[in-house]
Formats: sequence, C-alpha cells, structure tokens
Amino acid sequence: MTEPTRRAAEAPSALPTVRLEGMTFGYDGADPVLRDVNLILPRGSFHFLTGASGAGKSSLLKLLTLSARPTSGTLELFGQDMGRLARGRRPEFRRRMGLVFQDFRLLDHLSAFDNVALPLRLSGRRADDYAADVHEMLAWVGLAEASEATPPQLSGGEKQRLAIARAVINRPELILADEPTGSVDSAMATRLLKLFQSLNRLGATVLIASHDEALAARSGARRLRLAKGRLEASS
Repeated sequence: MTEPTRRAAEAPSALPTVRLEGMTFGYDGADPVLRDVNLILPRGSFHFLTGASGAGKSSLLKLLTLSARPTSGTLELFGQDMGRLARGRRPEFRRRMGLVFQDFRLLDHLSAFDNVALPLRLSGRRADDYAADVHEMLAWVGLAEASEATPPQLSGGEKQRLAIARAVINRPELILADEPTGSVDSAMATRLLKLFQSLNRLGATVLIASHDEALAARSGARRLRLAKGRLEASS
C-alpha cells in the first residue's frame, strides 16, 4: 500500500494530532531557527518541550498555532497538511487548539468571567447559554470566588489559572502552553501541572514548552528537547 493510500485508509481518530517531517524554519537572511525537525504527537499524549532560551521552543509553537509557516518540510495538524490549507481555513483549525501564554494575554478591563467567556462569545453563543459553563470552569481552576475580579486584582498564579480556563473553555483537542509556570513559585507550578494533567486525562493532547527540567521530570510526561534548533532527544 502506498503512503497516500495508507494515510487515506486510516481512521481520523488514529491519525496523530501533530506530525512534523523534515521541518525547517527561519527568517529572511538569518540562520534557521529550527532545522529538520521530525515529531509526532499522538492523540491524547502529554509532552514537555524543553531547551535553553533561544533553542527554538517559541518558534515551534508559532508554527503549530499557524502564526508562521515552515520554510520547508511538512506540518500536519489533526491529519491535515497545513501547507495545502487555504488561509481562510486557518481560524477553523485554531479553534481546535487552546493556547496558554506566559504573559497571560488577558483583557484587563474585563472581569474573570468575561475573559473566560470571550471565546464562547466570539463563536456566537449567547450569554444565557454559556454562563453555567463559565462558572463551572472558574470553579474547576479554583477561581469561583473571583469571577467579578479583573486581572489587575489577581495574583500571578490566579492570572495563569484564568488564562488556562479561557484556553480550554471550548474543549480543545490540542493544548499548547508557552512557559506557563515561568512566573509562579514551585507550589503554584505543581498546581498548574495538575490542571494540565487533568485536561490530558479528559482526552486533550498537551504540549508544554518550558525551561523547567525538574517540573518536566516530575510530570511523568514524555520529554522532548530542542538544542540550537534541532530536536535532540526524547525520554
């Protein structure tokens, strides 16, 4: 069976969430940031992506969120070749992801409730349809009593939990987190890790980019390491 025929015969649920083959990425006139990266993230898997600052972790996440395109190689998400995807379909695939950023990217003028509800509102749902879902999510991340608070009134750990709640309110298939524990203490980092592990148990594929090797080791997740733009090893 040829490769295209074999891939066509695979059930959608059998296809990996992410497949990278020979992927290189760089900016005009500069050395490649990522070189010949090969990676498969099976559905429902949990991975840590580690590496020193400048190793290419954030660049890899940009590619996975379709904020940039590879210079060469293949990028597949949910069984679809992103190189053949029309630009107008990118939002459709982004809606299947939950993105968690180190700098939170919350809207300071909105309450915690409204920050979490924003993806639902943008998708066209009515407030009376999603209110219960938002309150349930806030309770799940331990912010039930802070639903009316704005981000400036919250601690760093509370902001990160709020950002996670907003990222997963739509039940994404793929969760990508960029240094989500970089600005919190060890106890809060462990609490955030448990939230991600719970999301993974619910079926989401999770990839966390982090320089925290100790947290990655405690997670029990498979570890991937980037060094000078190359995916060196995994454990």
